[in-house]
Amino acid sequence: MSNNPGRTNPLLQAERADRNRKILIQVGVAAVLIGLVAAIGIGIAIKKAEKDDPGPSPTIAAAQAPGAVTGSITDNGSIRIGKPEAKVTVRVVADLQCPACKAFEATYGKVLEDAVNSGTAAVEYNIISFLDKASTTQYSTRAANASYCVAEQDPTKYQAWLSTMFAQQPPEGGNGLPDEKLVEIAKSVGYTDAVASCITDHTYEKFVASTTNKAFDSGIKSTPTVFVNGQQVNPSTLEQAIAAAAAGQ
Repeated sequence: MSNNPGRTNPLLQAERADRNRKILIQVGVAAVLIGLVAAIGIGIAIKKAEKDDPGPSPTIAAAQAPGAVTGSITDNGSIRIGKPEAKVTVRVVADLQCPACKAFEATYGKVLEDAVNSGTAAVEYNIISFLDKASTTQYSTRAANASYCVAEQDPTKYQAWLSTMFAQQPPEGGNGLPDEKLVEIAKSVGYTDAVASCITDHTYEKFVASTTNKAFDSGIKSTPTVFVNGQQVNPSTLEQAIAAAAAGQ
């Protein structure tokens, strides 16, 4: 064996090269793992942000004529229809796929319309979407979205639109009305073509989901649920409750 110190030991050199390769592989694997963890973390953060994002919020322009019926969006997402001087507030929590809500509208829709036009009461329509499972196309959400679309364009036609929507309510368990039919219904009560894109794009879909969650978080358990000046009432006593509230009783 040579003891020449200037000669490179091939075995030692091979061991060093092998060790360096292992170190490089370990560094590479660690870098890939760090990248994957970062990517997963970013993906989770993005999905959470998308889930938490309430999306665009509807707005309703105030009426220009003093004393005219106008609309607004309340803090809980209700569509408020009425005159500024109304002393009574009726809140109706409803789902447009709900058969009991259809029956309520058939019985009391005109009562509420007259109360709004006379200035006796303002009505807050809290349209939610808990019955998406009752159709194959998330009809409750799409109909609630359309509710905001039409109210935003012209709140004075909203109650006529609502009545027409309930009159054409699709049966539970089916496909629900297609977006094109929702546009047709809106136009049938006087809304313009400009409302179509809001309906077909599902502009307020996330807002509907947020509003629905707020309703359930507040204790709503079924629809229709009706309040007069903040007090829950039996729908069958609605007229009496409005009259009593208007009289200050």
